[in-house]
Amino acid sequence: MKILQINKLYHPVIGGIETVVKNIAEGLNNHADFKIEVLACQEKGKRSIDNLNGIKVHRAASWGKKLGMPLSLDFFKLFWRIKNDYDLFILHYPFPLAAFITPFIPKKKLIIYYHSDIVRQKLGAVIFAPFIKYSLKKAKIILSGSHNLIQSSPYLRQVANKCEILPFGCEIKYNQEDERQAKDLKTKYGKDEVLLLAVGRLVYYKGFEYAIRAMEGIRAKLLIIGAGPEKDKLEQLITKFNLQETISIIAPQPDLKPFFLAADIFLFPSTERSEAFGLVQLEALAAGKPVINTYLQTGVEEVSLNNISGLTVEAKNDKALHQAIDTLVKDRTLREKLGDQGRQRYQELYTLTRFTDNLRKILEQ
Repeated sequence: MKILQINKLYHPVIGGIETVVKNIAEGLNNHADFKIEVLACQEKGKRSIDNLNGIKVHRAASWGKKLGMPLSLDFFKLFWRIKNDYDLFILHYPFPLAAFITPFIPKKKLIIYYHSDIVRQKLGAVIFAPFIKYSLKKAKIILSGSHNLIQSSPYLRQVANKCEILPFGCEIKYNQEDERQAKDLKTKYGKDEVLLLAVGRLVYYKGFEYAIRAMEGIRAKLLIIGAGPEKDKLEQLITKFNLQETISIIAPQPDLKPFFLAADIFLFPSTERSEAFGLVQLEALAAGKPVINTYLQTGVEEVSLNNISGLTVEAKNDKALHQAIDTLVKDRTLREKLGDQGRQRYQELYTLTRFTDNLRKILEQ
């Protein structure tokens, strides 16, 4: 079965959906019954064809991005050129350009992996809504990472009968070198105090400003790993609350495993429904760290469950976030209990092998 995955961008671009697309491509490509290729757009630049880890990647030319999506007429030209080569198409949403090509894909060949609604680009959501609704009605199967998303999305509720739950997975293994580096990192950033870790792009919906406010009066350290347009604003907030000795922001790291091992608590304070799952939560669970996340009516609070593998609080509520942080900072026994249960949850539900096997079964049906 020759399958074409279609998404806005592809590896080495960093992002949650891009990681899922990569995991599917590389995971299924190793199976004798499947041949996976990818159609995506350049962030900016001319058309190209790459081969990455055995995956053929068609990248359409692009002038850049607008309304959260690539500006590319070449995407349609390239799709038309190669579309007859495939037995099945997996489209990853949100990607409005992909909705425009669904009339040219037979229903029996169309699968849509619906990651999230269009949240911030209100104008784009209105413009593209009819095309998205049409494509969802036409699709043979719609995949979703969580039950919450199906129930809360105005698009998915209308086609819930054809939705299947397929939570994401990732492969995470720790070794002695990771543990050695983790000890050095704990000494550097945590010293003798509890160390909280937060990871993500420094953008509005990640909620890092609430995490900074919540740290006021907490006897612990917070390390934020990320880069983005909100960095200056966040650093000014740290200075405003005199938290320079408490909170550090560092650039993205090539290997996050030692950081997760060094941390005592993982903080995931996202504020908008565009945060539909949170793959980094899986890394925290695999490392045996309790997660403090927010209630968004998405997969975020399904990945790490309140009072099972961490604590879940109201979004955009720095007081509730402060209370959850304070509770775990002061209670080591609770941290360890939630962390152990989180590691078990990862092993039972969120390994890459389980994810790939479940997807393979769906495709074979």
